[in-house]
Order: sequence, then structure tokens, then C-alpha cells
Amino acid sequence: MPFSRIISSFKDKKMLIIGDVILDRYIFGKVSRISPEAPVPVVDVVRESFLLGGAANVANNIIALGGKVTVAGVIGKDRAGDVVRELMTDCNISTDGIIEDSRPTTVKSRVIAHNQQVVRFDREDRRKLEGKGLVFFLEYIKKALPYFDAVIISDYMKGVVSASLVKSVVKYAKQKKTFVAVDPKVGHFHLYKNVSLITPNLSEASQGSGIEIKDEKSLLKAGKTLLSRLSCTSVLITRGEEGMSLFERNVKAVKVTHIPTVAKKVFDVTGAGDTVIAAFTLAYAAGASLQDAAVISNHAAGIVVGEIGTAVATPEAILQSLTAHTV
Repeated sequence: MPFSRIISSFKDKKMLIIGDVILDRYIFGKVSRISPEAPVPVVDVVRESFLLGGAANVANNIIALGGKVTVAGVIGKDRAGDVVRELMTDCNISTDGIIEDSRPTTVKSRVIAHNQQVVRFDREDRRKLEGKGLVFFLEYIKKALPYFDAVIISDYMKGVVSASLVKSVVKYAKQKKTFVAVDPKVGHFHLYKNVSLITPNLSEASQGSGIEIKDEKSLLKAGKTLLSRLSCTSVLITRGEEGMSLFERNVKAVKVTHIPTVAKKVFDVTGAGDTVIAAFTLAYAAGASLQDAAVISNHAAGIVVGEIGTAVATPEAILQSLTAHTV
């Protein structure tokens, strides 16, 4: 299918993002003195801003790409939770799957002075979601999943993604042959069995497979090990300036495709993983093959790493990039 046709179909697809919702808080200021109380800088706050993080940022990428999206996650009964809802509503992200829990909303606060991060402090509760909250959450997913074209599990190890959650999602998705992609976290690889896709970076793939990736031979071994160990359909290992490597499970053998990077300059990799899994999953749901979906996600990543700060790719920018590299 032509790339232009795939990308034009983004607008018709509905994604369900399941995972850890995070509120990113940025406090901007200036430093002109050291505290007399301790040898630390005093930051005179000028302004602050809030952005969607974690699973919510994946959803933001889907919106930027033209798709429709609902987030299933957990927030607290606090002001930060209210801000998350407000930001999602402003971005046209459905909050039908958001539940409130006794834990606080996960907030990452970054203090930035003179374009440098001075300190980051987090407020979070990483306990596993359980009890009535888990029951309600799983019931929502069971009822909602048939209405979506694909599912993305965004795992930041903040308590939402568990073995029971993944098993339930895979079970419900299998009934409708729904594609399930996972943005993995080291320490949770054993949870992702039987999913359609995982998208680790080099470090995550090394730790998840138990194989230190230092050359092509070890890369191939690690990718094939993850495919076998997790019984998943595909593995996309993002390799920074060296591009991506896609591993696909075939009947007779594993198919491996190396995709070189298209990024001209790399200024900031913040949020690039969210862009990759969003673009890949949306493209596959729109009719792309696994290989074409990887190519599209590679171009999307090349766009966002060329921007400073958390950025998103648009359908127009991706199509322009694809056209430029096929001339």
C-alpha cells in the first residue's frame, strides 16, 4: 500500500492507550545567588507550565498524527489530576478510561534555570493497582477494546501495568485480532508475553534479553531471543543514530530488517520512543505491513529528535520526509 494512502487513513483509526499517566511540570527561573542556608542555588521562579507525560504523551502523539485516541490510566483525586483531565480535553484526548484512585497523580517536576535543569523531584506511588480499582479498570478495557483498531501499553512502572493486566488485554485483543504494542520497561519484560510488538531501545533490549548488544551478531541474537522468550509477533529495537532493526516472526525463520536513520541532526531524544510506538501502531492499523510501519515510525522519530524538547510529528511532515528520501 502506498505510504500516502496509509498516512491519509490515520484519521479513521481509533487507538486505546493503556498505562501510566504522568503530569510533567516545568518550573522556569533565574539563578543569581547562592542560598545562605546551604550551598545550593536560589531559583527565582518566572513561570511554570504543564505537559502530558507517560501514556498521555503517547496519546498526544496519536492526536498529532491525526488519529483518535482514548487513554485508560489512573490519576489521583487532586489538583494534578484535574490538570491532566484539562490538558487531555484541550488536546481532544478522550478520558473515558481514566479512573481516580487514592494514590496521588504521578507528577515529575523539573526546575530549569538558564536552559539547564537544576533538579527534578517526583511525586508518585508505585504500588500495583489492585482491589476495586483494578476490577473497574479491567472491566472498562474488556468492554471498550472491541471498539478500537489497536492498543498501546505504555509502561513506566508506576503501578498500572501488571501481569494480570497484560494477560487480560492479550486475551480480549485475541478475540478481535486487535494489534497490541508495548513500550517496555526494564524489569517488566516477563509481563509482555504474546503481545504483537515491543519497542525497546538498545539498552532495554540488552537487559531484557540478557545479551549485551555490542555488534550486529549480538543484536541479532538479542532480537531473536526476545521474540522467542516473549512469544511476540515482532520486536522493533530502536538504535539511535544507527536507526532501527525490525524482527518479525515467520513460519520458518525470523525475518530481520535494518532501517537506517533519516535524522539529519539530533538535538533532543525526549519523547522519541513515544513517537515511534504511536506512529508504528497507527500505521499498522491503517493497513501498513510491519516493515512499512517501521519505516514510517523511523521518519516520525527523525522529525522529533531534530527539535528541542518534547515534540510530535505530523502526517504532513512524515509524508514530506518520506518523499524527500525516495527521490
